[in-house]
Amino acid sequence: MAAISSLSLKTSTKIQSLPKTHYAVPLNLPFSCRSKSKRTGSIGSRTRIHCGLLIEPDGGKLVELFVEESQRELKREDALKLPKIKLTKIDLEWVHVLSEGWASPLKGFMREDEFLQTLHFNSIRLEDGSVVNMSVPIVLAIDDSQKNLIGGSSSVALVDDENNPIAILSDIEIYKHNKEERIARTWGTTAPGLPYVDEAIIHSGNWLVGGNLKVIDPVKYNDGLDRFRLSPAELRDEFTRRNADAVFAFQLRNPVHNGHALLMTDTRRRLLEMGYKNPVLLLHPLGGYTKADDVPLHWRMKQHEKVLEDGVLDPETTVVSIFPSPMHYAGPTEVQWHAKARINAGANFYIVGRDPAGMSHPLEKRDLYDADHGKKVLSMAPGLERLNILPFRVAAYDKTKNGMAFFDPSRPQDFIFISGTKMRTLAKNKESPPDGFMCPGGWKVLVEYYDSLAAAENGRVAEPVPS
Repeated sequence: MAAISSLSLKTSTKIQSLPKTHYAVPLNLPFSCRSKSKRTGSIGSRTRIHCGLLIEPDGGKLVELFVEESQRELKREDALKLPKIKLTKIDLEWVHVLSEGWASPLKGFMREDEFLQTLHFNSIRLEDGSVVNMSVPIVLAIDDSQKNLIGGSSSVALVDDENNPIAILSDIEIYKHNKEERIARTWGTTAPGLPYVDEAIIHSGNWLVGGNLKVIDPVKYNDGLDRFRLSPAELRDEFTRRNADAVFAFQLRNPVHNGHALLMTDTRRRLLEMGYKNPVLLLHPLGGYTKADDVPLHWRMKQHEKVLEDGVLDPETTVVSIFPSPMHYAGPTEVQWHAKARINAGANFYIVGRDPAGMSHPLEKRDLYDADHGKKVLSMAPGLERLNILPFRVAAYDKTKNGMAFFDPSRPQDFIFISGTKMRTLAKNKESPPDGFMCPGGWKVLVEYYDSLAAAENGRVAEPVPS
């Protein structure tokens, strides 16, 4: 079984104050539904809805970009004859994303018209006039020497560090890479110090090359975690196998605590109250590029496994898988991408928390984005009308219950908010959090991670993470 099976999340359903747009169950969901109410209600309306099929991918079809197995050797030979573009680690992650259909209906790295629509409209209009959401550019940068090497060729080979062919990009289009415009429109600022910008854009080439992508072999990382990297097609098969009539997704890039579990359990309970018979949670940690101070993927997955072993969530109704996308930290712009990609994996509900995909301002002591804008933007975003957005309820440590609970503003003195910074400080100092904050096995892994950092700083070789 490729999925881990169960876990928690950092968001839940704020039932009484849902905005109208995407928080109501859509009237035109592309699967068979019947309701006992004449009107289509919000998640709090008690409308009973029964759905037999998963939501359709964007564009109506999951676009997988793999070479047929019988043709792989031939395409590999063809690739060796073409001009070559060497992929960076982040480029390879985007090849992975495109190849499995997370960005459906994209057929490859963006051409200029797709790039401009993404920058200016956060969406792409299809040939039939319909609109799909697309909020972050998925592009491949090349420099002047690579552009000259390509010359008049209509196809290029994409290769790894050892010049092994990974994919072929055909019917290509080369256009100007206006970095300042891309950065300003994606992040809303050009302030220095944006992690993804520093890592992937500033030093990249001044040209972008788009075209139709064909990936020779499925992307593997051989890091012990490939079994958790389920494609959208594999996830859809898994949800169908489990007879899911609703899939609610949440992305995280942090360790899981009991407040997350409370939020996820509460979300499932509310979906059952709506009339769904078997809502399944997709717990979907981000597995691509993250900034240096985030907990690395290996450690996060190890912590998630311990949480699962402790039975924090029901393994029968939870699927844990790795989302291969790189992280932009682009706030309300990027959270649209995170939501859109989960539609392609079969999710018709998406849970959004405080300041999704946000970060601190790189120069000033404040958040880069308004904490509430992510959920507001999702409720209005073009191309996401079919997706139900579930804003979270705030969970904190309740001293009267010795555990995590939903915050009650009538007795604020009873609650402790344990921030990510506070959690990391406790773990670094090998101090225990309050009982009931995180399962013991999960907390032990977090302490081990920060202990490994201290060991490395002191000149000792940190022990490898077991796979």
